[in-house]
Amino acid sequence: MGEPFSGAMPSASPPEDRLDSWKEIAAYLKRDVTTVQRWEKREGMPVHRHLHEKTGSVYAYREELAAWASGRNLRVAQENENSLSSSIPAESAPSLEKQVTALRWKLILSMAALAAVALAICALWFQRTERFWRSPLTDARYQAVTDFDGLEQAATVSRDGRFVAFLSNQDGPTDVWVTQVGSGQFHNLTHGSASQVVNPSVRDLGFSPDGSLVTYWMRKRDGSGTEDIGVWAVPMLGGEPRPYLEGVAEFDWSRDGSRLAYHTPGPGDPLFVSNGSRLPADRPIFSAPDGLHSHFPLWDPEGKFIYFVQGTLPDKLDIWRIPSVGGNPERITSQNTLVSHPVLLDHRTLMYLACDPDGSGPWPYSIDVERRIPHRLAAGPERFTSLAVSADGRRLVATVASPKRTLWRLRLSGSNAEVSAATPILLTTGTGFYPRFGLDFLLYVSGTGTKESIWKLADGTSTELWSAEGARVLGGPAISADGRFITFSVRQHGKSLLYSMQADGTNARIVVDSLDLRGSPAWSPDGKSITSAAIDHGVPHLFRIPVDGRPPTLIVREYSVDPTWAPDGSFAVYSGPDIGTTFPLQAVTAEGESRRLPSLTLTRGARRLAFLPGGRELALLRGDIQHKNLWAIHLETGTERQLTNLPTDFNIQDFDVSPDGHEVVFERVQDYSHVVLIDLAGK
Repeated sequence: MGEPFSGAMPSASPPEDRLDSWKEIAAYLKRDVTTVQRWEKREGMPVHRHLHEKTGSVYAYREELAAWASGRNLRVAQENENSLSSSIPAESAPSLEKQVTALRWKLILSMAALAAVALAICALWFQRTERFWRSPLTDARYQAVTDFDGLEQAATVSRDGRFVAFLSNQDGPTDVWVTQVGSGQFHNLTHGSASQVVNPSVRDLGFSPDGSLVTYWMRKRDGSGTEDIGVWAVPMLGGEPRPYLEGVAEFDWSRDGSRLAYHTPGPGDPLFVSNGSRLPADRPIFSAPDGLHSHFPLWDPEGKFIYFVQGTLPDKLDIWRIPSVGGNPERITSQNTLVSHPVLLDHRTLMYLACDPDGSGPWPYSIDVERRIPHRLAAGPERFTSLAVSADGRRLVATVASPKRTLWRLRLSGSNAEVSAATPILLTTGTGFYPRFGLDFLLYVSGTGTKESIWKLADGTSTELWSAEGARVLGGPAISADGRFITFSVRQHGKSLLYSMQADGTNARIVVDSLDLRGSPAWSPDGKSITSAAIDHGVPHLFRIPVDGRPPTLIVREYSVDPTWAPDGSFAVYSGPDIGTTFPLQAVTAEGESRRLPSLTLTRGARRLAFLPGGRELALLRGDIQHKNLWAIHLETGTERQLTNLPTDFNIQDFDVSPDGHEVVFERVQDYSHVVLIDLAGK
């Protein structure tokens, strides 16, 4: 009925041994149809055709195929003993099936390995990009807590989320206030008894674990040492304030209220952990390196870690954590900017306040403490100045401020100058800061959007002298003694640059770009060099930077920033390290030797100094962190005299004295702020 493809007679095998299609033949040999058709044409595989039907109608017998496969395998083995890749099993069809199965498993395992690698790559990509990250503030509900005309700051919330405490000058002095959420009633708890309670570099307010007390940071009136700092408490329902943790700057209770983490205001802000109180014999689990601060201690919900903010004040900071039993600190953020008020929504979601690299902000950020990719959560003209959270992570309380920086003139006389004699300086730029007197002009800095620029005001006309996109002026500019040149330092695209230009803004050039500059620069009286602080081994030191291109040289080996040269060039006065909330004034001669000064300790925010005509008196700011007045100190006798008497709401950030000593110009900062409640969705 048919004829064999190879010319042999048809097999006498029983019908059940017959395979009646290419598909059945291919399935028997564990190959595809194309392969077995090729074997028939090229290698004589025994296949039979029905001559009276279509060409594609074929059949074969298992016995013949097995015999052919055995002969084919032997032939291939003789040709190449080591080549088994294309052979068909020799003994029988079951042997063929075993080899095919083994090859199939190899293919499956290879594909599985490739899939695993692909999944690992995808997982790594998702981890680095956090494609599925979701902002904690998504669908959050915002509610204004305060609407006072005064200043509200340092807001915090009780553990159960029912009460909010904040600082306010609603009644005149800055006091501790409290309100029950939704009640619309506000209660002054301290009534003027707390003299110095504002410190933006720490968490000013808190609640005791049971919610019965409101705690607050305080420095004793007229105190200047670290021993004058402590934490006080006042009953939430009213009563007399009392010491809570003496000698402690900040603290945080563990979630169960059994352990206390706190730091003292000494050098390095030593961090301690105790069972509920401060003990003299306690040993710190951590202290920041020389010149650095460590603030905002925070327990994680599980009690394994204590988070804190470490770095150089005010704006070279990051968040770290350390095991609560002690050990090596671990860096969580790498933003190196102003960072404050960390809070944990759960054991992995950390929120905090931070400025952008260009100095704008601060705004709320969020980060997964394991993945460590920061996300900015908000942007706009308002700044966030404090952040706190309830124990369950569902309710946030923030202080939001709209700052305004303006310039004011004030004539100096023999008696204390009153603010009523001060007049605002009208600027076409709107804002102004870092004022400096020239011989016949006023120099200042103004900021718009993503850049800060240097302006000159002369004869009632403002002229822009220098600007650059993304640039932020560090400290303030300085004018040479002859009034011909201006120097200033900026941070631009992650790098600090020291510039010099002529007083009309021409011939601006970079003097040095190899130093990590800090604070304000100062011209030497001879105009041949510029003195500025720069970071060296993690600590700022004063360097002399020649304007002729020679390399900078170190002047002061200790912590030193913001120099001011005496008019005769014999010595410079500078600020020492900030410990607690105060720092000393020190001096160095032109030869680099230490020079004796009267014992002078100033409060944080008072680093700006200016010599009065004659060079024997130094003008400086005295007062607490939030409010200061201008004073003059005689550097030989130590005699002090007050030059201004400004009200508590007149906050001076910077100043300068005219060359004749008859006028002073102030940078005034006004923060219009309010407290906001944020209820998080999906918590």
